[in-house]
Amino acid sequence: MNNPNSAAPEANKQRSEKDRVLIFDTTLRDGEQCPGASMTFEEKIEVAELLDDMGVDIIEAGFPIASEGDFHSVAEIAKRSKDSVICGLSRAAFNDIDRCAEAVKHARRPRIHTFLSTSPVHMKYKLQKEPQEVFEMVVAQVTRARNHVEDVEWSAEDGTRTEIDFLCKCVEAAIKAGATTINIPDTVGYTTPAEYAQLFRTVRERVPNSDKARFSVHCHDDLGMAVANSIAGVEGGARQIECTINGIGERAGNCSLEEVVMAMRTRGDIYPYWNNIDATMLTRASKLVSAVTSFPVQYNKAIVGRNAFAHESGIHQDGMLKHTQTYEIMRPEDVGVSKTSLVMGKHSGRHAFREKLKELGYELGDNSLHDAFNRFKALADKKKHVYDEDIVALVDDEIAQAHDRIKIVSLSVVAGTQGPQRATLRLDIDGKVVTEEATGNGPVDAIFNAIKTLVPHTAKLMLYQVHAVTEGTDAQAEVSVRLEEGGKEVSARGADADTLVASAKAYINALNKLSQKRQSVNPQTAAG
Repeated sequence: MNNPNSAAPEANKQRSEKDRVLIFDTTLRDGEQCPGASMTFEEKIEVAELLDDMGVDIIEAGFPIASEGDFHSVAEIAKRSKDSVICGLSRAAFNDIDRCAEAVKHARRPRIHTFLSTSPVHMKYKLQKEPQEVFEMVVAQVTRARNHVEDVEWSAEDGTRTEIDFLCKCVEAAIKAGATTINIPDTVGYTTPAEYAQLFRTVRERVPNSDKARFSVHCHDDLGMAVANSIAGVEGGARQIECTINGIGERAGNCSLEEVVMAMRTRGDIYPYWNNIDATMLTRASKLVSAVTSFPVQYNKAIVGRNAFAHESGIHQDGMLKHTQTYEIMRPEDVGVSKTSLVMGKHSGRHAFREKLKELGYELGDNSLHDAFNRFKALADKKKHVYDEDIVALVDDEIAQAHDRIKIVSLSVVAGTQGPQRATLRLDIDGKVVTEEATGNGPVDAIFNAIKTLVPHTAKLMLYQVHAVTEGTDAQAEVSVRLEEGGKEVSARGADADTLVASAKAYINALNKLSQKRQSVNPQTAAG
């Protein structure tokens, strides 16, 4: 067995090209389809650039036909791409494919990813077409895409519930029409590892021209087996894994990029596969995606969770002090986590603060660093101890508000047993400072009423949740808010030592996101 704490077990043995697994990241497409997880144009660019730097082979940048905003973000990512293949998704319709081609045309390495449902239930109820019609559409859509670009991926949506004879027939035709990658997705998270591995073996054996294309896995986590199924698909012959940062995605989410990457690296004795991901950037990527989507990472999330390399029980601590391998199978620094815990306080200087941010996986520009440092100093004056989690919440809040058109200038609240409670709020809206005073049934209600007066909207508050970032009565509060308007949902967070200020920040962050989302009209985008 390999040393479990070696940085990359596969680096010590001869790498075979046949065992290379391409990493296809769909955070910006499937991940953004997660309700409430939409990103702004600037946020998508920032995420794409980090994925490119991290070594992601293919970045699925979006669904160009979905909206003008999606088209422009895919096109801009394509223009800025360095090493990654930039991919756009399209349905079987010719106008979808043409729009996708237009969006990715400036990429150094463009790809069109087009899909069509092949399972009986999808063909009957979703497409309302007969199998022969679907088969003819497969040939036509792949041919159309191949006329635009050399790199074409075709997906059999709901592939794991497709009849095997029809699946093989469609795959053979897609390859013959020019598809260079064949994706057989577990669209609804239904399959099991043994079934999925056998599915790929069967298709590759029965399809005569299967050696002309690379096979891909795309697994959803409805039964909690997305990562296991993805690796099983690789064992069955697939050599591309479609995944997302933090496993975000529709319903229960997708296969987690950081988990499959580290599973292959840590258990190289079992999985003789390798990839080009710079694992030391995994934590940084996780934090960025969490910040821009306002989707918190669960504390016990594998690889990138706050507790992934934390030890509290006395038995574990004793073992770790004697030898790290007693309770850690990976080195935290291999995924971008520092083992040290530098305590930060009001006497810390700017240089120490910058180094702490680097330890936590953040690289801020001078202006952002200046703003974050000032907020840190203000927090340090209020708190006896400033923990790593406080700094993470502070910087995430800074990142989330970097491009906002609505910002808080000041807030004062009168509360107590003698109501009504009253809030006086000043906002900067597109550079203009406005003030409002409002009352409510409690201080939070008063704050939200003031916001509604200053920023008129019809959105409904679906979730309001508060939790402490760290222990103690002086802990920062982190507030989560979810708004719904016209079928569109957005989630946002706000953090501050004052719970009421955090509440105002979260609500305003959500309104900023909703303002971005109002401008896009999305067609039905249920892809594999």
